[in-house]
Amino acid sequence: MTVKSKGFLRHVALSVADPWETAEFYKQTVGLEEVTELDGPLAEGVFLTDGVVNLAILHFKSDEASQGTGVDFVGLHHIGFWVDDVIVSGQQARAAGATWIMGDPNNPDGYEVKHTDLSGIIFDIAAHGWAGSQKRPGEPENETHPNPRRRLAKFDARREAARQKIAANKMAEAG
Repeated sequence: MTVKSKGFLRHVALSVADPWETAEFYKQTVGLEEVTELDGPLAEGVFLTDGVVNLAILHFKSDEASQGTGVDFVGLHHIGFWVDDVIVSGQQARAAGATWIMGDPNNPDGYEVKHTDLSGIIFDIAAHGWAGSQKRPGEPENETHPNPRRRLAKFDARREAARQKIAANKMAEAG
């Protein structure tokens, strides 16, 4: 079978206990940029970017919301592909043995459709990418996802605690 809809790896999602602490670590150690925060029905977290790939740092709210990994799981949760055609890409994936988890596989403009691959690894396919991502960087037909640049006031204390913890770690290392 010939691939009819190419995908671009543009999203990596981590499941962690404290998204703000992990986000602050990656901002300060490798210079990722914060794009937005999330407080959704499934998870809360922070989205970072290197300008091409979106890194979602999430804490899932329940075992069900974690899509099989468990609410306390820490590690790589899933990856995401920005595809030319969500319907065709989903059909290709399921024909090859992927298992659909969630999202509308028949909506060409849907946000994400989640599947598991043959090893049980969760992956998304999306028509419009993720905050801070670019589909084809450097190419004339490049698409970028809008960057909402949103911080939620309810997470101010968690952001500050994370900043202070990283600063304390740096001071302890230096001293």
